Amino acid sequence: MRLDKYLKISRLIKRRTVANEACDGGRITVNGKVARASYAIKEGDTISIQMGTRPLTVEVLSVSEYATKETAGQMYKVIEGEGE
Repeated sequence: MRLDKYLKISRLIKRRTVANEACDGGRITVNGKVARASYAIKEGDTISIQMGTRPLTVEVLSVSEYATKETAGQMYKVIEGEGE
């Protein structure tokens, strides 16, 4: 699954266009490297988001084409940042 789509479905970022712009601006890294919106996310990847004043780092636990509000939080585990 594309990085921008994963960020939207997992509700880490509200809108896919915002996720796309964050990737283009170099504010999203995957496994320590700046990633483009088209990067293919897989289980075990580490995503770091540098939006605002607090960085957020999560580990991808599952990749799913659809998630409800209740199940979106189960797609990743927060390593560092908000909601620790």
